[in-house]
Amino acid sequence: MTIIKANENQKKYLRNEYISRINRVIDYIEKNIDKDLSLKTIADVAYFSQFHFHRIFRAMVGETVNQFIQRVRVEKAASLLISNPKKSITEIAFDCGFSGSSAFARAFRETFHMSASEWRSEGHLQDRKIRETNSKESQTVGKIRKDFDVSSYYIDGEIQNQIWRIKMKEKGQIQVEVNVMPELHVAYVRHIGPYKGNSELFGKLFEKLMKWAAPRGLLRFPETKVLVVYHDDPNITDEDKLRTSACITVSEDTPVEGEVGKMTIPGGKFAVARFEIANDEFEEAWNMFMGGWLPESGYQPDDRLCYELYHNNHKEHPEKKHIVDICVPVKPL
Repeated sequence: MTIIKANENQKKYLRNEYISRINRVIDYIEKNIDKDLSLKTIADVAYFSQFHFHRIFRAMVGETVNQFIQRVRVEKAASLLISNPKKSITEIAFDCGFSGSSAFARAFRETFHMSASEWRSEGHLQDRKIRETNSKESQTVGKIRKDFDVSSYYIDGEIQNQIWRIKMKEKGQIQVEVNVMPELHVAYVRHIGPYKGNSELFGKLFEKLMKWAAPRGLLRFPETKVLVVYHDDPNITDEDKLRTSACITVSEDTPVEGEVGKMTIPGGKFAVARFEIANDEFEEAWNMFMGGWLPESGYQPDDRLCYELYHNNHKEHPEKKHIVDICVPVKPL
């Protein structure tokens, strides 16, 4: 019996070591997407030989390394084409690591079945409608957009602390502030795949993370911050490829291992909206923020990571609600 248990523990350790190395590679790719990402460079990050790494990555992620890099580059470009209307298509192509405009044009059309200029004009709206129809949620999304009344107004004149309040039907006023957020060093457990409305999934991710952190004395509330990071735009990336990370803040030199990874979330100017919401109201909150406040704010999102910052244990709330800040990196329009 003891021997079997030891073997099971060893298998778990080895699998977690593989997950750790793949997560490290994904973080490296995301951080260096504008650079030349050769197979040798990426394999070195994972401490695997090139031949074995290619097979391992495909088996664990579901895509080859090149497919993953190409997809992330195209999807990032698609997002930037919408959020950076003043930037040329060629500039965006280079920012996302493409060698030239022709290579980018070919890759973009293969992915979205339209040109980048068509996507930038109205194509992305058509693509979103197709996704909503395919997921049988078009009626729900339409209803959500009617649930809030966009009537934001400027409160504080200081550039580092601009405040708006947005009236949201049946929920009163939601406050949005634009201020400077600090750089955060976080330990994380990552999920790749659908997550929308799956509170059980997030519960399991945080349970795994907390079980790792508690014995190491890393849970020192309220100093320790709890957050969820979203790496992809769900309006662009297919559900089964969406990446999200359940995180807690740690010191920069905290060692991690196995399924628990570590990354740095860049600081800077963020739009921060506080909500008190139930498990099934997160999409509504994001839609209100991104579709209601942002277009009238004079800001546009940049390509740093978005995240949700949690301020309570929702199980202890009298109505089981989350008190959460939605944090979106922004720059002037």
